[in-house]
Amino acid sequence: MDNQKVINELNAYLKGEYMGIHSYEQYIHHVTDPQIKAELQRIQQEHKEHAAKIAERIQDLGGKAVDDTGAMLSLKEGMMKLKGIPNTIEEILESAIKGQEMGMKMTEEIVRGDLDTDSRDLVEENLNEDREQIDRLNRLV
Repeated sequence: MDNQKVINELNAYLKGEYMGIHSYEQYIHHVTDPQIKAELQRIQQEHKEHAAKIAERIQDLGGKAVDDTGAMLSLKEGMMKLKGIPNTIEEILESAIKGQEMGMKMTEEIVRGDLDTDSRDLVEENLNEDREQIDRLNRLV
């Protein structure tokens, strides 16, 4: 297995985690309900943990982990500004669920790609946690 291919795939995944972290920052900022805010903060923290694990794996493979989402983040933030941040708790939760589902779909594409067994297992572990996050968000809607 070519480590550089694995590193590239993991960095693409890592950018997605950063997008999720930044999205949750926006949601948290606009929620006033303490229970909802706490759950969004918990999910954001889990994404930060995912990012840290993936960055460590990239380093273990001899690569350099990206430290932001670059153009992808700028594009997403620009789109959010144009569309506006959802106003109601229900809209925020639905937006978070939709974002999680899109992120998982992109991640599943990466998992089918060029990953070694250890990296694939790590990403699968994160995906399982993402599924649990969607379940928790759905219970709040």
